[in-house]
Amino acid sequence: MCSIMGYCSPSAVYEVFMRGFQRTISRGPDASKVVDTGEGYLGFHRLAIMGMTTSGMQPFQLDDSYVVCNGEIYGFEKWKEELKEKYVFKSESDCEVLLPLYQEYGVEMFAMLDAEFACIIYDGKTREFIAARDPIGIRPLFYGYDKDHAIIFASEAKNLVGLTDKIMPFPPGYYYKNGTFICYCDIAKTENVCQDDLETVCGKIHDKLTAGVEKRLVADAKIGFLLSGGLDSSLVCAIAAKKSSRPIRTFAIGMSEDAIDLKYAKQVADYIGSDHTEIYMTPDDVIGSLDTVIHLLGTYDITTIRASIGMYFVCKAIHEQTDIRVLLTGEISDELFGYKYTDFAPDAEAFQKESQKRVRELYMYDVLRADRCISVNSLEARVPFGDLDFVKYVMAVDPKLKINTYGKGKYLLRHAFEKEDYLPKEILWREKAAFSDAVGHSMVDYLKEYAEKIYTDEEFEHLRKTYTFARPFTKESLLYRSIFEKYYPGQAEMVVDFWMPNKEWSGCNVKDPSARVLSNYGDSGK
Repeated sequence: MCSIMGYCSPSAVYEVFMRGFQRTISRGPDASKVVDTGEGYLGFHRLAIMGMTTSGMQPFQLDDSYVVCNGEIYGFEKWKEELKEKYVFKSESDCEVLLPLYQEYGVEMFAMLDAEFACIIYDGKTREFIAARDPIGIRPLFYGYDKDHAIIFASEAKNLVGLTDKIMPFPPGYYYKNGTFICYCDIAKTENVCQDDLETVCGKIHDKLTAGVEKRLVADAKIGFLLSGGLDSSLVCAIAAKKSSRPIRTFAIGMSEDAIDLKYAKQVADYIGSDHTEIYMTPDDVIGSLDTVIHLLGTYDITTIRASIGMYFVCKAIHEQTDIRVLLTGEISDELFGYKYTDFAPDAEAFQKESQKRVRELYMYDVLRADRCISVNSLEARVPFGDLDFVKYVMAVDPKLKINTYGKGKYLLRHAFEKEDYLPKEILWREKAAFSDAVGHSMVDYLKEYAEKIYTDEEFEHLRKTYTFARPFTKESLLYRSIFEKYYPGQAEMVVDFWMPNKEWSGCNVKDPSARVLSNYGDSGK
């Protein structure tokens, strides 16, 4: 994971730029560099993953143009091969291909990339800045305007606090050019419904996810895996274990007294033969981490904060106790194949519409959580379920096959990996437990109890009404919002709303985002 920033104005003040830029040095602790393009500053904090030598340091320069990129460009070798007759490559870095690609194809290049990335380009010929973000938003990018209306781009919202009045997330699948944001890929949109039959669909899901995992195993730095014991992370680990010549390293976290998933994570680890580490957290850890976690996240969303606490602590332990630099995770599966609450979808069309909405908003929630918890600990996140080819295919599958008519959620994903003994049957077919619940039901209970002690009912009603956007609706949500405002005053619109079940569906009009409150939670938490 790296950090990038661009202050796109010849009037930019270096000291002001640096004040914001230095706030995310943990994303790239290996080296830092800032260039003055003559039209503004570009900065890069490096976490070396590909091309570990100094020749891989950014900003990359080609003639009078520069680029900074936080990303992984998959299949970059083929681009270097294609372009080597015209360009001399000086490093093993994947991102070095970006400026040659830009010179050859212009902004059309962004739709050609198989990548998770955020980048800022300075075009030395036109003397303008171009920025872009991957179609899911796996790599973060924010922007704002200074008092002279100059645009500023940065990896995190915290870079821009005090430099702009309004901080906004850069929309995924867009590029910025000539003052305009242009969509180059709406990954949730499906032109034609895929008519493959069930077995063909499952076969392609198997092959495409396997390919997505395999390409993410390529790194010059050491790789680890977050393993919750749930279906998604377990599948990623199982595929990686089959593709690796030595035992992979897996990590799981739970509350000290009632971690639901630690036993399942260990069962998976034993089955796939991984080198497994368990990490525990206490009630004091949970409460004591709230300020830190909300500051690093830049959100007040209940689901995101709850799920981030465990992820933050497990990543912190990995950073402090190992030399691992890359982590593979299981995010994005839910948005593609369904949550517990999508079992309540009234029909296949409603399921698909909800899936599209969630995929388009992922960058504000689960994807944000994974990026921040991992990057603040100087690690890089890779998300196989976010593989572009995989996502495009699953989104195109007939929603009549994806909706839960099987008596088991995520049936397509489970069935796709049923034949080759990737996982024990009780793991492959186990009911889902939300990550924030699975680290221990007591964690969420502690948070609710803590918030109840802070506010009386009268204080809650008074204070919640001081917010007009995304108004807090529980004492816990008020607590999170008050901490958020301390670090990001007046920036609540960075997040569109609370991540909650679709209240329009029967059975989903609930006041807590936990799947535990749904009538179909079943044996998920056992």
